[in-house]
Amino acid sequence: MVMNSDPVMIPPELTIRLATADDARGLRTLAQLDSAQVPSGPVLIAEVDGDLRAALALDGGATIADPFRRSSDIVALLRMRAAQLHDRPRRRRGPIANTLSALERRTTHLRPPKPLAPL
Repeated sequence: MVMNSDPVMIPPELTIRLATADDARGLRTLAQLDSAQVPSGPVLIAEVDGDLRAALALDGGATIADPFRRSSDIVALLRMRAAQLHDRPRRRRGPIANTLSALERRTTHLRPPKPLAPL
């Protein structure tokens, strides 16, 4: 068995989360950079220092990523997180349970507000 000895490069300020309606503009921009379509349905996004770097559609696994920055490791992490979400038993506890994990709900107040994007 051959093991890959290359270390996975994870940026220190990486955030993986479900996209919201507020992310639509960033997803369109990222798709344009990648010469791809914006993924449809629920989408996981990866941000580094608040900048959108990659996105993965939970329905079908289509990805888009910033072609000007190293993103293969980030996309791999998105795929791993999507697999975790897919394998997790589904419990219905209301609309928020479908979008935020318990940890995300408990730590939302710790995140600084996002700066407004220039028009």
